[in-house]
Amino acid sequence: MRQLGSVSPDLGGRVARTGTQEIDPAAWVDRHGDYLYRYALLHINDSALAQDLVQDTFLSALGALSSFRGESQERTWLTGILKRKIIDYYRKKRPDFSLDTPAAPEIASDFQNSGSLRGHWNPERAPRDWGVSPDRLVENKEFMEILHRCIRQLPEHFASVFVLREIDGHTTEEICKFLDITPSNVWVMLHRARHLLRNCMEINWLELDKPKTND
Repeated sequence: MRQLGSVSPDLGGRVARTGTQEIDPAAWVDRHGDYLYRYALLHINDSALAQDLVQDTFLSALGALSSFRGESQERTWLTGILKRKIIDYYRKKRPDFSLDTPAAPEIASDFQNSGSLRGHWNPERAPRDWGVSPDRLVENKEFMEILHRCIRQLPEHFASVFVLREIDGHTTEEICKFLDITPSNVWVMLHRARHLLRNCMEINWLELDKPKTND
């Protein structure tokens, strides 16, 4: 794994067979290191911490090797261990999560607040037409790279809530339990994250995707 470099943990010397799978910890870094690092970095915008969490994941998995029954793929099992470590990190960061995060003024101005169109988008603030279906976008490697970059630019607590909900697929109830916050806090931070991401993507993706014209 390129990111872990020379500080990769020593995982050699133990090979286990579970069902049809042969588990070789010495191959984990090469097989899964980059994937797990990217997964951690998406959840925690700190390269050094992401590396530490991946190393801790490998060491924890090594210690739990005898309990792995092969009911899931090796990578799925390792990702589950990493996810629990990320959630533990979120819980330790709990004091940094604002319980009274106000809606930003620019969010309120996105919508009309009076008349028969109350709650509808203000015309000048409405999302732009991206001209392609979401299913097509998620298959676009360049789009996903820009999306992940935009997520890493979010304030950490906004990014945490967004990734837990929209990437990992956790429910509001689960997020509240993970972070010890209220449903209204989840809604506000999720809404704020979506707003900031929309702006970032419109600048970095839609502008990039515009057809170039000759002067």
